[in-house]
Amino acid sequence: MARDEVESAYFALLRAREELDNLRRYEEFLRAEAQRLRRTTREGQALLGQVDRRLVRVIRHTDQPLTDAVDARVRVLEEEASRLPERIRAAEVRVEECDREHTLLKHGG
Repeated sequence: MARDEVESAYFALLRAREELDNLRRYEEFLRAEAQRLRRTTREGQALLGQVDRRLVRVIRHTDQPLTDAVDARVRVLEEEASRLPERIRAAEVRVEECDREHTLLKHGG
């Protein structure tokens, strides 16, 4: 088998592995970001509960827009996360295919 074909298959395998790793890191990011946003919201509400409501009247007008923005971002994160298992599985299959092809070519098959 030509060395160029083996090298080409090897680099395709490396790219497929990199894509899979990227998707897995992205999945971790989405999960961590949603958790961070939820935690920040809870902490903000707890802090606000410790202050006389009359004193925070000046900033209260920003509460709802902030809540809406955080809720919208969490929804987008969750929607994106719900699509990732299928993409990760497809990337795993691609890695397996590339690995088989590389192994076959490397061993002269």
